[in-house]
Amino acid sequence: MTWGGHGLGAVKIGAELISAGCAAMVHAIVPGLFTDTAGRTVARIYDHIQSRKASAANPESWPDYEI
Repeated sequence: MTWGGHGLGAVKIGAELISAGCAAMVHAIVPGLFTDTAGRTVARIYDHIQSRKASAANPESWPDYEI
């Protein structure tokens, strides 16, 4: 993975997590809104990272921080 590709992926995931956090804060104030947005986002990102790890050449030594 290139430095630029890694950086772009990190920015994308970071923006998604910030958006999920904002949705969770709105949900805290108005429980009827964004009822599963944060959880769905975190689960999707986790699944993405796990699938990348599983397809790595050596999944046992794959760094947790690689996007």
